[in-house]
Amino acid sequence: MDIATILGLIIAFAMMGASVIMGGGSFASFWDTASVLMVFGGSLGTVMVCFPMKVILKLPKVMIKSALNKPPDVSALISQIVSLAETARRDGLLALEARIGEIQHPLIKLGIQMSVDGSRPEAIEEVMRTEVESLSLRHKEGKGMLDQIGRFAPAMGMIGTLLGLIIMLGNMSDPSAIGGGMAVALITTLYGAVISNGSILPMAEKLAYVTKQEIIASEIIIRGIMALQSGENPRLIEQKLNTFLPPAVRKAKEAKEGK
Repeated sequence: MDIATILGLIIAFAMMGASVIMGGGSFASFWDTASVLMVFGGSLGTVMVCFPMKVILKLPKVMIKSALNKPPDVSALISQIVSLAETARRDGLLALEARIGEIQHPLIKLGIQMSVDGSRPEAIEEVMRTEVESLSLRHKEGKGMLDQIGRFAPAMGMIGTLLGLIIMLGNMSDPSAIGGGMAVALITTLYGAVISNGSILPMAEKLAYVTKQEIIASEIIIRGIMALQSGENPRLIEQKLNTFLPPAVRKAKEAKEGK
């Protein structure tokens, strides 16, 4: 699990809290139920207008994916593909059927199963690339929801501020209430800005990063499976796939394997 997202959120909100304390403020003064309903409820409502309900119901899963993502271990994927290629070269493609149970990555399992079944190389590549495109579209849909929340939350905060100012100006007969009314009006803008820039938009960017890494891993798998299926030398397959690794990671991998 990548804890950077959770750690980053903790640091961001901890620094905000520390600034409140150092400035002599009180956390109680930053709570207003009406502002919470305006920003949170308003943002959720506008996002529901943008997407169908079946997509909206995926929002919690999308946020969990962003916060608790696990980057693919590309080195391990390459090692597994090379191991499968060695088995195929030594005992034939049909021998890979006995190893399907040990494969965890669904895309590798799909490619090996199709190879064992005797599917044409073009069909294997087409199906695997379609799987990757579907993954990319699902992640794009999830990121779209987060982007829209990040876009609408500040707008809802501003609308709440304007409503608060209108209510306050309509009660000018009581000058003592103006200061408190202004503070409450501004809280909605604060909520919108914090939600958008302090959590939702950064999580959307993390989801985009995770998607990019998974697509890279999928491309490695596709190229590896196609090379395996065509009977290429396992060492050549490994050299080809290692080009996707950063130089430092490649050197560490070679040192670990004693090359």
